[in-house]
Amino acid sequence: MTGSTATRTRQATWRLDPTHSSVEFSVKHMMMTTVRGRFKDVQATLSADEEHPEGCCVDAAIAVASIDTGAPDRDAHLRGPDFFDAERYPTILFDSSRIEGTVRGEGDRFQVIGKLTIRDTTMEVVLDCEFLGRGKDPWGKERAGFSGSAEIDRREWGLRWNQVIESGGVLVGNRVRVELEVQFVKDDEAADTA
Repeated sequence: MTGSTATRTRQATWRLDPTHSSVEFSVKHMMMTTVRGRFKDVQATLSADEEHPEGCCVDAAIAVASIDTGAPDRDAHLRGPDFFDAERYPTILFDSSRIEGTVRGEGDRFQVIGKLTIRDTTMEVVLDCEFLGRGKDPWGKERAGFSGSAEIDRREWGLRWNQVIESGGVLVGNRVRVELEVQFVKDDEAADTA
């Protein structure tokens, strides 16, 4: 028991800075062009042992109603029952279960594996990530940046609405590319030395 306590030197909590972060997605429209969108209301917390970052965990909550593709009619359709059904399922959740790979220096690539919940359906996803660096901002707060991406099939979460088009394809692609550029700020109040 003493040995395991000795390996945990410094537990830290980091909170997402939403003004310097983005969660975006892209999907094919009519099988020929790509439509891009983003979620404007995202909250996330990263908890990690400073000496053992591979054991960190990430919890994120995304407000479905904050979806923005630049087209109000399309956004209203995406919020409705054909897609996300924001009234019944207002939040998309991600809870990491493990990290694979090295997360020690700028440019390190790793994977975050976790459970993604959309419309009350939870499935495991793998985010391919890169550590973009760490440093203090002009106000003395410590920050860390990461990028990440994944490709999911929206139908696995119950987002099955589509229309067949005249050329024989479908209106909305099933494969969705998710891309993240996130910056976390260390919460000094939550730091705990064991």
